[in-house]
Amino acid sequence: MSVSETQKKMAVDFFKDVQDRLLSAFEKVDGQAQAERKPWQRPDGGGGTIGVIRGQVVEKAGANVSEVFGEKYPAMEGEFKDKPFFASGVSTITHMYNPYAPIGHMNVRLITVGDTFWFGGGADLTPFKVFPEDTQEFHDSLKEACKLHASDSYDKFSKWCDEYFYIKHRKEIRGVGGIFFDYLKGDFDTLFPFVQATANAYVNVFPKILLRRKDTQFTEEEKDAQLYWRGRYAEYNLVYDRGTKFGLMTGGNYEAIFVSLPPVVKW
Repeated sequence: MSVSETQKKMAVDFFKDVQDRLLSAFEKVDGQAQAERKPWQRPDGGGGTIGVIRGQVVEKAGANVSEVFGEKYPAMEGEFKDKPFFASGVSTITHMYNPYAPIGHMNVRLITVGDTFWFGGGADLTPFKVFPEDTQEFHDSLKEACKLHASDSYDKFSKWCDEYFYIKHRKEIRGVGGIFFDYLKGDFDTLFPFVQATANAYVNVFPKILLRRKDTQFTEEEKDAQLYWRGRYAEYNLVYDRGTKFGLMTGGNYEAIFVSLPPVVKW
C-alpha cells in the first residue's frame, strides 16, 4: 500500500511540531539555556534540522527532524534493494547533569520504499537511579498510546523494547524499558494516530520526570558513577542501534546522528 504526498506532508509537519515542543520543554527544564537549530542539506536529496540544547541543568539534549529521499534504498539485499525511498522522522535524546534525572529517548519515523510504506519508532527510559513511580508513569503513558493500535500492542511492543535495547556483550537491558515497534504496515490513517499518540505521550510525560528529579542532591561519587554508566548508552548506540546505522547508510548528517551520544562519559 502506498502513501500520498499529502500524507507524507502530514507526517513531516507533525515531526517538526514535536521537535519544537520538545526543545521548548527542555528550555523550561533547564531554565537558562536556549536551544540552537541548525539546518542541513543532503547532497543526494532532502535534509533536516538539528536541534540541540546544552546547559548547566540539561547537559545535552537533542531533538532532530530529517526528511531524506533518493533513488536507491540502502538495503544490501531483499525486495527493497535499489528501489526509490523516502524517510522522515523525529528523534530525541536527553542527558541531564543530575545523576537522578534519567536519560530519555524517543523516535518515530515514516519510511516509504517503492509502493510500500511503514512506521517505526518507540520510546524508552534509562535512569541511573531507578524510581518506581517514574517508571510507572512513563509506562502508563505509553500504554495509553498503544490503545490506539491494538489491544495487545503494549505487551507486544514493551517486550520488543526489552529485546531490542538489550546490550548483548554486557548481558543487560538498557534502562527500564518502554515500547519499540517497526515495520508497521497497513492503512496510513489508522496507523498515524498511534504514532502521533506515542510521540505526544513522551512529550507530555518525560519533561515532568525531569522537573521532578533535576534538583535532587547528589554526591561527587554519584556523578562519577553516572559517567561510567553512560558508557553503556554510548556502546549500544554505536554498536547496535538501527537508526544510527540507517542514518550513516543514507548519507545523513553525522552531527545529527551522533547527537545521541553523551557529552561526557567514562570507561
